[in-house]
Amino acid sequence: MITRRSLVQAAGVAAAAIATGARARSGEVAIGILFPTSGPNAQVGIDARHAIDTALDIVNNPHPDLDLPLAAGVGLPGLGGAKLRVVAADHQSSPQTGRSEAERLIAQEKVCALLGSYQSAVAASIAQVSEQLEVPYVSAENSSPSLTRRGLRYIFRPGAHDDMFSATMFDCLDELRRRGSRVETVALFAEDTLFGTDSANTQRRLAGERGYKVVADIKYRANAPTLAEEVRQLKEADADVLMPSSYTRDGILLVRGMAELGYRPRAILAQNSGFSDRALYDAVGRDVVGCITRASFPPELAARRPLVGRVNALFRARSGKDLNDLSARQFTGALVLAEAIDRAQGTDGPGIRDALAATDIPGERTIMPWKRVTFDETGQNRDADPVLLQWTGERFVTVYPSTVAVAELRFPMGRA
Repeated sequence: MITRRSLVQAAGVAAAAIATGARARSGEVAIGILFPTSGPNAQVGIDARHAIDTALDIVNNPHPDLDLPLAAGVGLPGLGGAKLRVVAADHQSSPQTGRSEAERLIAQEKVCALLGSYQSAVAASIAQVSEQLEVPYVSAENSSPSLTRRGLRYIFRPGAHDDMFSATMFDCLDELRRRGSRVETVALFAEDTLFGTDSANTQRRLAGERGYKVVADIKYRANAPTLAEEVRQLKEADADVLMPSSYTRDGILLVRGMAELGYRPRAILAQNSGFSDRALYDAVGRDVVGCITRASFPPELAARRPLVGRVNALFRARSGKDLNDLSARQFTGALVLAEAIDRAQGTDGPGIRDALAATDIPGERTIMPWKRVTFDETGQNRDADPVLLQWTGERFVTVYPSTVAVAELRFPMGRA
């Protein structure tokens, strides 16, 4: 059905295509990025901007010492040396705001592609806009599996999703069992947006398939003022392994509530997100020593691979900190998008979409420990191999799988 809104949007897309083509010819190509830069998740958005600006610096300026796509020259050779420019939007952790900001970036700011967004619920809204307006969207670090299972053609995810991450988490539990550790019960603890819901559904299924008893399965309201009752239920269930799927603020509330009740499971095996954020560990200190989180980026990689170390130094010069799991994926997402725009040799959405679908970047030409970056028919990279990290009280170390581990996994958790 043709509506006034669809006609207005179509007109906006046409205008955007003309404008972005003109900008490419005049030496500039604009991409839109959507992250939270206000509210409790603001630091994630700030770090994401540093990561993406690092990628743009590598594209726009010569870095012949880096064996990365587009690093050797200046700008996008496929578009006559045009340089990339970022137009940033704050989605405020709101799916509704994410949708309206995506529409604004395309229709008013004339961006040719979108990148973001940290929260999967926001990503789902952005993906709908992307699909309707035929503007490609690279999901930098969102992990809900359903994002690439909705039959959408314009969303692409270079990193792993939570089915892939959760399988690695249960592989690790299986390995602990084979070594003789007692691991029989798990407690699922998930926030109630798309991220937590998808994560808990996957973990519930895998627990049944692998022979683990789920003794608590708690869905809580994201950003609730207190989690005291939920923590009481977790303590009463007393699972061997607590598996939280929580953003930073909720993760801090969870750990503080556990400390107040004197509850400490034998292990915390987290679905990344808040449990990959240094802010959580700064806030709750010794109460999470030994916590394990799934990840995409082993922190030791910067020391082990000179390429990664040099990119990390560029990022640190901007941000004052080292690359972590989120910022490494955001950097990679930006570089993958830039490489596709260059191969598309233009700024029209369908052309960039087709270039993204044909992406094939060897893992050694990224900063990630992946086999490569390619996309299946759903827009998912199946070669993004997960790892597990453990918090020592001072830093993360890679503990699983054994092929990349630098330390033995501590089970049960220790205390500083």
